Amino acid sequence: MTYLVADDLPTAPAGERLRALLARPGILQMPGAHNGQAALQAKAAGFEALYLSGAAMTASMGLPDLGIITVDEVCFFIRQITRSSGLPLLVDGDTGYGEALNVMHMVRSFEDAGAAAVHIEDQLLPKKCGHLNDKKLADAHDMAAKIAAARKARRHLYLIARTDAAASEGLDGAVARAKLFMEAGADAIFPEALNTAEMFRAAAERLPGVPLLANMTEFGRTPFFSASEFEAMGYKMVIWPVSSLRVANKAQEELYAALKRDGGTHSMVERMQTRAELYATIGYHDYEALDASIVTTIIPQGMPQRPK
Repeated sequence: MTYLVADDLPTAPAGERLRALLARPGILQMPGAHNGQAALQAKAAGFEALYLSGAAMTASMGLPDLGIITVDEVCFFIRQITRSSGLPLLVDGDTGYGEALNVMHMVRSFEDAGAAAVHIEDQLLPKKCGHLNDKKLADAHDMAAKIAAARKARRHLYLIARTDAAASEGLDGAVARAKLFMEAGADAIFPEALNTAEMFRAAAERLPGVPLLANMTEFGRTPFFSASEFEAMGYKMVIWPVSSLRVANKAQEELYAALKRDGGTHSMVERMQTRAELYATIGYHDYEALDASIVTTIIPQGMPQRPK
């Protein structure tokens, strides 16, 4: 996708395009893409929707995932990913960046930036990754008010309510919250940090007809399951939130170590994306052709004389 030159740019709102994907049979696979380049590579691999993780965003900025970035900073990432790929994007909205009015501002800002969906979680600040300990939960009714506010503000954005209650309130608490959030206007539920196949299946059985999102993050509380396994357990969406960033960061770490050790990059060249591969991915020559097709500007030579 070269968004300046493509003749097949999507015209339907992003939320509507995501709903169309979800209306199809099967589970929707949404790998994390932490920047525009990752989005293009995921699209080239055949994915039809993407996920933008708060943990990946903050880590790429050299910050922890504690709810300290702003709506405008997230919109910067949304724009580059949606413009580069044209794919529907689910965005991590943390706790909504405040209370009900802040949530409404977030929804409109994310829509304007190109997002298709957002998930909001029922934690209190400073929020944590859902797979860490000692998370502090918001009052369920306060969270429901945020969902209702998001519903009121949205034009097309698909709203997913995330609950982190399983760790402290058990599955009963998570299911009760999920039902309340659906009544408040959520389109789907994200039950975070479930840790057994039995829990995943039980949540789906107790929330019949509710579209559910599964999180397959590495190094967390959830064992490895495949997309097809999540589908069999009753899930409609699955994300791999930080995988692309983890692989990229590990490769960069190894590059810098080799560069310091060897005084050059010669031992790493075989592991690099070539210039030709990079240009093909970003559509460099399409932009170059567009530039050449634009009429060359003629600069006036001196000021014209006024008639006497």
